[in-house]
Amino acid sequence: MKLVYFGTPEFAVLPLQTLLGAGHEVLAVVTQPDRQSGRGRQLRSCPVKREAQKARLRILQPGKVREPEFIESLRALHPSAIVVAAYGQILPAAIIHLPELGCVNIHASLLPAYRGAAPINWAIINGEQKTGITTMLMDEGMDTGPVLLQKETEISAEDTAGSLSLRLSRIGADLLITTLKELQSGEVKPVPQSGIVSYAPLLKKDDGRITWSKPAEELCRFINGMNPWPGAYSILENERVKIIKAVPLEGNAEAGAIERAGKEDLIVGTGTGRLSILEIQPSGKAVMSVKAYLQGRRLKEGMRFSM
Repeated sequence: MKLVYFGTPEFAVLPLQTLLGAGHEVLAVVTQPDRQSGRGRQLRSCPVKREAQKARLRILQPGKVREPEFIESLRALHPSAIVVAAYGQILPAAIIHLPELGCVNIHASLLPAYRGAAPINWAIINGEQKTGITTMLMDEGMDTGPVLLQKETEISAEDTAGSLSLRLSRIGADLLITTLKELQSGEVKPVPQSGIVSYAPLLKKDDGRITWSKPAEELCRFINGMNPWPGAYSILENERVKIIKAVPLEGNAEAGAIERAGKEDLIVGTGTGRLSILEIQPSGKAVMSVKAYLQGRRLKEGMRFSM
């Protein structure tokens, strides 16, 4: 099948690789413009662009997908379908209705649950027991189009947004191949979404701030859901630190206060229960075990993380 592929982050790399491996002809890859990042503010390409370069595919990076010139360039390619996976811009009707078979979106939730930009993060944060992948035909709403296929996966207590994203990317890649085959043959029919609607709004950097008055179990889910980005963080002795991994403990201690800072453990009070920090990332440094962190810091019981 002749396709145009829209995608940007790591989540969208494996589906692109799988399309190429299955013999589909990817006429062009559309991804976000290069962005400045890091201390040197150098331009960096996104993961999908780097993968497209490896495969020597045509790459399009419009600033805005509504630009008439860009839409005409798509129309000139005559794709049978457009595939979208975490692209990052809302597509206009002119693009959605351009290909014969429509625009197929890979969404990382069981729609209509968790419509929006961060479904993986919010499913973990909210304590969901399962999530999955939905392939859908796009319409002009935000993740409101009819469902083609769905596949579930369980969320474990150890899952982070990073680990779950990788698993869902694999599921999405396989489900995409089946979806395109059955869409072309007419075996699969779009079905309107049904069930309880919920939303997964875009996360910002400051959304990772830890509220220590919340229960320890809830904070562990929050830490996992914010890992790797934007990262769950707090302020300790005027230093911003990210909490990478933690486990809940029973017992009571003052919320945000260090109850124990031994050679190998760092235990902090929460609203209900206590939190044992296992991995931490000081500002400007690499992720390290709490044991390594404590070797370089003189922490005392009673010191507080900011609320």
